[in-house]
Amino acid sequence: MISNHDRSGYIGASDTKYVIGNWKTKTFERWWLKKIGIDTSNFNNKYTSAGTNFEHKIIDALDIPNIEKDKQIIKGRLRVNLDANTKDKIHEIKTYVYNNGFGLKKHKDYVNQVQVQMYVSGIHNAEIDAYGLLEKDYDNYFNEIDKERLSVHPIKYDEKWLKEEYLLKAQYLEVCLINGTFPTEEEFEKWQEYL
Repeated sequence: MISNHDRSGYIGASDTKYVIGNWKTKTFERWWLKKIGIDTSNFNNKYTSAGTNFEHKIIDALDIPNIEKDKQIIKGRLRVNLDANTKDKIHEIKTYVYNNGFGLKKHKDYVNQVQVQMYVSGIHNAEIDAYGLLEKDYDNYFNEIDKERLSVHPIKYDEKWLKEEYLLKAQYLEVCLINGTFPTEEEFEKWQEYL
């Protein structure tokens, strides 16, 4: 559970959908303004609050020896915050509305986030530990973890996806971040010609 919510100056693993997404949208523009420190708003609702407040309880319920919580790793301008890890595995914690179900196809952004965590950390073994919350859990963060609602989703390291879809765009955005410029897809195409 990371206490500092300042997202400026770095590109995080949870930002992956913006890195590989459409850069010509208002959503991307708002995200970029946060990255360069102009916009400081932080989205929060009952779902994100519950996820944050249950995170350590879920990690504890995994009952894994020598697990480390809340590790931050920086590689250039890429910064990842691992929910939990051992020396050889990342554990990304996700909560969801139990009745809606959880599936990796439905949550492709989560898989991509974990790919970036594996790349930056050098730990090429990971899983998403998903916990389904009931309505009563959103009102009471002291509820015990029901292991019947906890599911494990292994994620295979995808070096091909990183090389073809993510890394060049992330490197270009790092340059824009350092220079304080607004990234464009047209400039990115020209930038690649100089590599």
